Amino acid sequence: MKAIQAASLESIDAYRQVDLPTPEPGPGELRLAVAYCGVGYVDALVSLGRYQVKPPLPHVPGGEVAGVVEALGEGVEGFAPGDRIMARVQGGFAERATAKAGDARRIPGAMSLAQAAGFRVNYITALHGLRDRARLAAGETLLVIGAAGGTGMAAVQVGRALGARVIAVASTPEKRAAAEAAGAEASLDREPEGWRDRLRALAPEGVDVVFDPVTGPLMQPAFRSLRWGGRHLVIGFASGEIPSLPVNLPLLKGAALVGVDYRQFSAVFEPEAAERALDELLEMVAEGRIAPPVGRVFPFEQATQALEFALTGEGSAKTLLAVDPSLD
Repeated sequence: MKAIQAASLESIDAYRQVDLPTPEPGPGELRLAVAYCGVGYVDALVSLGRYQVKPPLPHVPGGEVAGVVEALGEGVEGFAPGDRIMARVQGGFAERATAKAGDARRIPGAMSLAQAAGFRVNYITALHGLRDRARLAAGETLLVIGAAGGTGMAAVQVGRALGARVIAVASTPEKRAAAEAAGAEASLDREPEGWRDRLRALAPEGVDVVFDPVTGPLMQPAFRSLRWGGRHLVIGFASGEIPSLPVNLPLLKGAALVGVDYRQFSAVFEPEAAERALDELLEMVAEGRIAPPVGRVFPFEQATQALEFALTGEGSAKTLLAVDPSLD
C-alpha cells in the first residue's frame, strides 16, 4: 500500500511516498480503507517532533481518519466489511490503517466521510471545553477566537447547540462569513487596536466564556472583557506564543483561566468520558443539530503541502488529506 513516511523529524521535506505492507488487524482490531485523513496543527507539530509527545520512527503522520471497513480481527463484534466509519489510528497518511474496535465508530447517514475525518479531536475538544470545563449555560455569551479554524469552528457549532449566543473572532471577512454560516450570531476582526470597543458594541455587558485556541495578542483584552464569574478556556497556542496574564485580573473579575487538553482528557485521565462525548456528538449530527464543515482538501500526492498548510493557520475548518475520496 502507499503511505507517506519519514525517517527523521527534521523537516516536512523529509516525508516521502513509500510502499509498505498492508497491515493485518490483530485481535480486537479492524482494518479500513482510508478515504480521508484529518490534518490539524497538532499533526503538523508531531510530524516535526515539536509536540509534547514525539512519535517513534519511521513516522507516518495522521491520527484521525474516515473510511470503509475491510477486515475484522479476532473477537471484533458490531462491525462488518463495508461499514462507513471514523477511527483513531496511528499512521493515517496511508491507503490502509488498523484501529482498535473501541476507537472506531459508525458514522450517521447524514455525515460524509470527509466530514467524519476531521470530527473527533475538534468536536470532543469543543464539547469537553465548553460543557465540562466552562459549564457553558444556555443564554450565555460565548466568544470564540480563531473561530474559522478546525477547533474554533467546532466550538461555534457546539456552543450554538448548547444554547449560547456565539460571537466569532477571525482574521478575514471570508473567515468571519464562514463562522457566521456555521452558527455564530456575530463576528469580529482580530486587530488589537480598538478591539475591546468593537467587542463591547456586540456584547455591552461582556462575555461569559472565551474559547481560545490561539492565545495571542487578544488573550488579555478578551480576559478583560469577561463578565463577573467568566471563564477563559486555553485550548492551544496557534499564535506560536505563550502570553502572560496579570494575576490580579482573575481576582478582580472573579474569573477563571481554565486549561483544556484533549490528549490528556481522552487518552490519559478520562478516556471513557471522551468516548461518551463522541457518541453524544454523533447523535447531534444525526439529529441535524450540528453539521461539520469541510476545510481545504489536499490530494494524496500533496501530503507535505497539507502539513505545511496546517502549520500556517490560514485554513477554515479542518484540513483533509484525500487518500481515496472515491469511497465517499
